[in-house]
Amino acid sequence: MNSTSIWWFRSLYLPVRTIIKPMRPYQAATRRQLPTSPFKVPDVPPPAIEQFVTGDRVSHDKYGLGRVIAVHQDVAVIVDFGSETYRLTAPYAKLEKL
Repeated sequence: MNSTSIWWFRSLYLPVRTIIKPMRPYQAATRRQLPTSPFKVPDVPPPAIEQFVTGDRVSHDKYGLGRVIAVHQDVAVIVDFGSETYRLTAPYAKLEKL
């Protein structure tokens, strides 16, 4: 065996002595939105939750006309729709004041 074949033979069985450096986590650069970009999401505040008081007349898409019986800290309202009474929680998507 010549010297190159011995080196090749040893490299198969001897562990390689390398220093492994820990990698830093990748941090993507923040992209700024152009003012004319069609992908820029407008900053629209959420719609205000409608305030109800006891005695308000309301209309619901599914249950029809009714009257507010009680209000629970602007979290829920109890509405009497004639034949049935329902507790509806905020936001009142299908409920509108008359």
